[in-house]
Amino acid sequence: MRKIGLDIGDARIGVAVSDVSGIIASPRETYSRQNPKKDAAYFKNLAETENADEIVLGLPVNMDGTKGARAASVAEYGEMLRSETGVAVVYIDERLTTVQAEKALIASDMRRDKRKLVIDKVAASIILQAYLDKIRRLR
Repeated sequence: MRKIGLDIGDARIGVAVSDVSGIIASPRETYSRQNPKKDAAYFKNLAETENADEIVLGLPVNMDGTKGARAASVAEYGEMLRSETGVAVVYIDERLTTVQAEKALIASDMRRDKRKLVIDKVAASIILQAYLDKIRRLR
């Protein structure tokens, strides 16, 4: 089954999807947040379409390892997704994923205006890939 990775922002959500074997995460899209019900319906449909059994959320942990207001907000959003979609939600530390995504896009010579359009979905793929690598190591 596939996994869906999300990088939750205030206005946008980066979306990535794994391959069927759970080895490779690929950026999919940047979703513009609407309201919790519409968001949940959208991600429920995506999970059904992709035959996904888990939604992986990047948890914005502080650099010192503590969880602040942003982490609480993401956890609350994740709980809403779990209850509204019926799909399991898991969390993975997302520290520095946006920085990694930015560096990768700069290295590929992407212009700043283009980077803004794809940064969220690239960050989501980094989050999802970290999760896929972690569960593969644990097997």
